Amino acid sequence: MEYSTFGRHVAVDTWGVDFERLNSAEWLQAQMVEAAEVCGATVLSVQAKQFDPQGATVLVLLSESHLSIHTYPERGFAALDCYTCGETVDPQLAIDFMVSVLKPEKVYAKKLVRGVGEMQVETPEIKQAELVK
Repeated sequence: MEYSTFGRHVAVDTWGVDFERLNSAEWLQAQMVEAAEVCGATVLSVQAKQFDPQGATVLVLLSESHLSIHTYPERGFAALDCYTCGETVDPQLAIDFMVSVLKPEKVYAKKLVRGVGEMQVETPEIKQAELVK
């Protein structure tokens, strides 16, 4: 069986996020796992680290690649990225979900199309995911 090398990598900087949202590795981990599920990815494992005095990092290892967040609550900043291989899982859906739950004031995003030769850089449209709770 031959596998495609095609992949999409969405990187987002969010600003103006509530301190408490960014300072809970436990809450972020739950949101990141849900984001992975929303985009159709298969979660293999999760690593989460709460830093002292503040900040968190969460890495979700996916069968299709990864989803990560690094936070600086004192600055209202989070760096998010999601890379998925293949056509079936759309990393943009995971990013849209995370932007919806973080509720930032500002969002800056880029998408790399990878694995097809020279990387293509695009500016994706960030959409607020419809949250069902």
